[in-house]
Amino acid sequence: MIYCVEDDRSIRELIVYTLKISGFDAQGFENADSLLVALEKNNPELILLDIMLEGKDGLQILKELKADERYKDIPVIMATARTSEFDKVIGLDSGADDYLAKPFGMMEMVSRVKAVLRRSHKETKIRNILYGEITIDKSKRSVRIGDQPIELTPKEYDLLLCFAGNPGIVFSREQLLEKIWGLDYLGESRTIDVHVNTLRNKLGKYGKNIMTMHGVGYYLKEE
Repeated sequence: MIYCVEDDRSIRELIVYTLKISGFDAQGFENADSLLVALEKNNPELILLDIMLEGKDGLQILKELKADERYKDIPVIMATARTSEFDKVIGLDSGADDYLAKPFGMMEMVSRVKAVLRRSHKETKIRNILYGEITIDKSKRSVRIGDQPIELTPKEYDLLLCFAGNPGIVFSREQLLEKIWGLDYLGESRTIDVHVNTLRNKLGKYGKNIMTMHGVGYYLKEE
């Protein structure tokens, strides 16, 4: 089941119709309240969430979902007519899995949904990743060093997961932007540098193992 939260009835009905003829079960909601009532009964495979909603907006809903143990692992694709890079970065850094800028084509929407579902289904089958004393629990999207939990933002977590799952492999900034921020991310590659630096700081002694290959990108040194 896929939930679509969109306050424009015509757009909501078109999205739900397109998902259904594409082989998905889908249900539409016009606001946060109706979504939360449905979530009490059933967790969907994915939520399509518009930012510009009346009352509680999509970013507020997203943050609440990711803060709730019951819903935090549900993939979320944000949809909005806003063109501000700031709004997009906030959404992705708050835990959104992808981003659709309105107006978007229905086939593009279906393609994004399938891609996010493939990623989420694949990740649930992968065991925890261990690197030295670091344990990455993929089922909980949590990280600890020894017995000490480490608080990471969603993007810091995704970076660490990418590096720790591929030690010794160099990733260019462009590859990291595409892999973690999404294909349509239009921000600067400097975003990667900022997130890598904060991740290094949070990892303590293991931070120095995230190596810089000047002019290319970053990699995690093999143990």
